[in-house]
Amino acid sequence: MKFLELAKTRHSVRKYIQKAVEKEKLSAILEAANVAPTTANLQPQRILVLQEKESLEKLAKVADADNAPIANIFNAPLVLILCCNTGEAWQRPEDEKTFEDIDIGIVSTHMMLQAAELGLGSVMIGNFKPEFIKEAFSFPMGLEPALILAIGYAAGEPASLERHSQTRKPLLETTFYEKF
Repeated sequence: MKFLELAKTRHSVRKYIQKAVEKEKLSAILEAANVAPTTANLQPQRILVLQEKESLEKLAKVADADNAPIANIFNAPLVLILCCNTGEAWQRPEDEKTFEDIDIGIVSTHMMLQAAELGLGSVMIGNFKPEFIKEAFSFPMGLEPALILAIGYAAGEPASLERHSQTRKPLLETTFYEKF
């Protein structure tokens, strides 16, 4: 499959069948994360793999004082919590901007595209309660959850490859040459 076809095939999946992701597919997804480029090759990412029923239930059911779940994982059979070791992220000297979120974004994109190539669906989840996740899974100091990837076999019909012509801004609105 050519890259643009793969990129168009990948879509956010919010409903999964209850079939475990095979060990070799998980290994390929983790390898895609491992080869992803990071700023100055510092590799600040840490990935917590959740696939056991108890761990998935803990993530789905642990709630805050208002009884709101810490994350909606859409009943996915595999969840990856992408974290950043904040002490390892590159920092631009001129303005002290850290690149941890950029690195995690690159790593997660590699993982989602690898999952799509393997026939798996995924969704990136950013709406969660970091402090509850850190407590529930005993995070060490300096490790911050950045995003969650839910992965599994999609239930329902795949998204149309042509959907981007309706859902994306035209290139003329987002791309400029030589000046704005």
